[in-house]
Amino acid sequence: RWLFNQAVCTLYAFCGVLFGLCSLISLTVLSTVCCLKVCYPAYGRCWVALSDLHLQPSLHAGVLLLCVWAYALMFATAPLAEWGSYGPEPYGTACCIRWKASSREATLYILALFVFCYLLPCLLILVSYSLILWTVRVSRRAVRQH
Repeated sequence: RWLFNQAVCTLYAFCGVLFGLCSLISLTVLSTVCCLKVCYPAYGRCWVALSDLHLQPSLHAGVLLLCVWAYALMFATAPLAEWGSYGPEPYGTACCIRWKASSREATLYILALFVFCYLLPCLLILVSYSLILWTVRVSRRAVRQH
């Protein structure tokens, strides 16, 4: 069983959700940026043009990381604002999101979490790497013809 009080359970679940979402969203952003760099090389040149405005590549990466953390924090803090909830897992040994929705709001949170924090990132990763593979294949054919 869970050995600590509800506050520690909530903190444990919050950290698990936050870091898990940060991981998946970071991989999504990474795959999307790789796709843009490989498949649309002009994307890299637009940041060179913006460097006149003192927007360095490290700042670009920092902005992306800030967006990743903000996105994950938005979904991780939702149960703290009573849109969904944290509690013990069914086996009672750890804490996570309460998947058995007890209200309409909790059901909507779980649905939003599924769509925006699982389905959409997975689709973006799949599309990004598919486009990269397609671009590499087309480039290889073009090189063979020359």
